[in-house]
Amino acid sequence: MQSVLDYLQKNQSRFLAELCEYLRFASVSAQPKHKPDVQACAAWLVAHCRQIGLDARLCETPGHPIVVAKTPNAAPRTPGKKPARKHFVVYGHYDVQPPEPLELWQSPPFEPRIEGPIIYARGSTDDKGQNFAHLKAVEAYLKTGTPLPCDLTLVLEGEEEVGSESLGGFLKEHRRELDCDAVVISDTGMPSLKHPALTYGLRGMMAFEITLHGPARDLHSGVFGGAVENPAMALARLLARVRDDRGRVTIPGFYDDVKPLSKFERQQAARYPVTDAQLKKLLGVPQLFGEHGFTPTEQRSARPTFEINGLTSGYQGEGSKTIIPAWARAKITCRLVPNQDPKHVRQVVTNYLKKICPPTMRLEITAGHGAEAYQVSPTGPLAQAALRALESAFSAKPILIREGGSIPIVNEFKRILGADSLLLGLGLPDDNAHSPNEKFHLGCFEKGQRMSALLWQELTR
Repeated sequence: MQSVLDYLQKNQSRFLAELCEYLRFASVSAQPKHKPDVQACAAWLVAHCRQIGLDARLCETPGHPIVVAKTPNAAPRTPGKKPARKHFVVYGHYDVQPPEPLELWQSPPFEPRIEGPIIYARGSTDDKGQNFAHLKAVEAYLKTGTPLPCDLTLVLEGEEEVGSESLGGFLKEHRRELDCDAVVISDTGMPSLKHPALTYGLRGMMAFEITLHGPARDLHSGVFGGAVENPAMALARLLARVRDDRGRVTIPGFYDDVKPLSKFERQQAARYPVTDAQLKKLLGVPQLFGEHGFTPTEQRSARPTFEINGLTSGYQGEGSKTIIPAWARAKITCRLVPNQDPKHVRQVVTNYLKKICPPTMRLEITAGHGAEAYQVSPTGPLAQAALRALESAFSAKPILIREGGSIPIVNEFKRILGADSLLLGLGLPDDNAHSPNEKFHLGCFEKGQRMSALLWQELTR
């Protein structure tokens, strides 16, 4: 192992230059104009993987291609027989979020800028820098001739930022090839370099839109105001009845099957190193608010929510237009926790909204995507192996965390491959993922490589 770790240390300058090459691809999966950039990025990854000694190929899909790279001479896995060696899948994505608004970037989003230990570029933390750390760890084994104690397959997709629509079908088609003991994912975060973390739980989600229809057309507010209900006002009143002043959702059945936090989980949440004052400052709010009886860490990672993502109605242009709008609309997402069924939550939410909708309005509900929450045992052997690798790489005792976001594909890995996922994020809270001036700390990049190199030893003990 020492030769592997020495190789990583000696080659950091080259690794950084290669990361900059990777980041220069404007691989924005959501914008058709960038389809050639997405394709070029995938081709670059295949060539790079082959260069470092992996067996790599480009797999076309109905959407953007998937890159599959395998360590050479993998042991065959025969159904019904115990495999000769363990096999792990490393998942990541090479597509990135749109960079807009461009005027808020301090430097071009696809021209990496390095300032001290920080690299700025779209995709630097989400997720190119994180998955590239795993690639470099594998390279260190292959280039030093150090035997890997297991077989590895890297699966890097180009549609994560648009819902991973092609990946589920790809997993089913290649189920036998991707049969594995666990999936390793670095696409989340940790509180700080002094607090590396294993994310053992993610919230699920359920999305939908509400539209209240009132008059057949926009009306003159002077001529008709007072005689008809205003859809914007009706929607505001309807939404106000969904949550009480103590932060609890009032929808009957919303908390059905919610698994209470254990004493162990609450102890782990209390170890999260960001204070309420620091969080308030980071978010730029005058005061924090959440469900009573839970800490901010618990509220934003381990409790279900009903969130208004957007509201629109009536005239939005310059100046005044005195109307009663014909309709009002809200975009909603509910974040869900373990044991909550998205279908059940959708049903109880729909029933409640129909019940409280005023008779002056016609309610329309359009269903969006949904995903169950995910959780892996924080005390199981997979988690314990990951914690040992983190502690050795970062020279700091890691913490166990749950994150409030959702990565629907982890449930697909469990459902299709039967494999649990280890979420070993390398991003920091202020890395601006999905925002202008996205960044990645080079200390996270380097220590992430060490963590990856050590992880395969720990998982095969």
